[in-house]
Amino acid sequence: MPQRPKRPTIKDIAAETGLSPAAVSYALRGLQVPPETQQRVREVADRLGYEADPIARALASGRTGTIGVLCSSLEDLWQQSVAAALGRGFLEAERNTLIMDAAADPDREAALAKHLLDQRVDALVTIPVDATSAHWADIAKRTVLVAIGDPLPGATTAAEVVFDNSLGVTDALRTLSLAGHREILVLTQGPRLLRHRPAEKLVYQVAGELDLNLRLVPCPNDLESAADVARAALIEAPQPTAVFCLADSMAYGVYDAARQLGMAIPDELSVLGYDDHPMSRLLTPALSTYHWDVRTLVDAVVERVVKAVDKQRRSRRKLLAPEPRPRESVGGPPR
Repeated sequence: MPQRPKRPTIKDIAAETGLSPAAVSYALRGLQVPPETQQRVREVADRLGYEADPIARALASGRTGTIGVLCSSLEDLWQQSVAAALGRGFLEAERNTLIMDAAADPDREAALAKHLLDQRVDALVTIPVDATSAHWADIAKRTVLVAIGDPLPGATTAAEVVFDNSLGVTDALRTLSLAGHREILVLTQGPRLLRHRPAEKLVYQVAGELDLNLRLVPCPNDLESAADVARAALIEAPQPTAVFCLADSMAYGVYDAARQLGMAIPDELSVLGYDDHPMSRLLTPALSTYHWDVRTLVDAVVERVVKAVDKQRRSRRKLLAPEPRPRESVGGPPR
């Protein structure tokens, strides 16, 4: 019986390139070595017909090559786009992803986080429902934990890629104030928690500084439920003249509710979103909102996760600034 040809190994590539096996391993993963060295190693690997053995790699390193991504709500269209981009980004870094949806439920979030740990993920990336929950501290002790959006104050995270909510919320409420609005409805994601989320705290703080009458209402992200919540809130006294939605998905519900109530946007109701989903510019009128650079976010998360899993230095927090996208959905209050 003819023998199978020997499968090329990292040692074979090292012998061809004159590098150490460790340097070849880093080069194949795009880490720690110059780009020209990475290119040279990949060319030799292709010529020799080298293919990474994921099982052998996992056995040797004690890792699974899988990253858990736990989203607070995949009904939020912006979170859907972030989750998809993270999946692509980790795949480029030769990692697989397990993406799960907490459905805006803190108890479900805690259960799914435990489930991902049981799957032995190399890291857990989260867009948290409840950033102050005690379970994050335990998770951070058991795996690499990286937060998106809001920091996790009770946990020792490997990295945090967070939003500059101070800048975004201040600009949003100031925009509505300068347009003449005083009665403002704010729709926030998820259930009403015992402790306010960072963006919610800022909403109350800035509203006080600007002398605004503000009502904050938790709202789902799916269109039908968001429309139901918005419709009830829009007819409650004192009637708001503007709505600031902490996710564009909720703003779509406001548009639907306004249509049902016969309220014209922006003549009778101004609406402001917060994450610039591509659908927002297609509405009539187009939704004024804020853009957060998803590409920068994903690159920052993937880079920090890979470094932390490979036990390189702990990364600093990265702060993402919003870019205003003023369109036609904000006007003055009705006379």
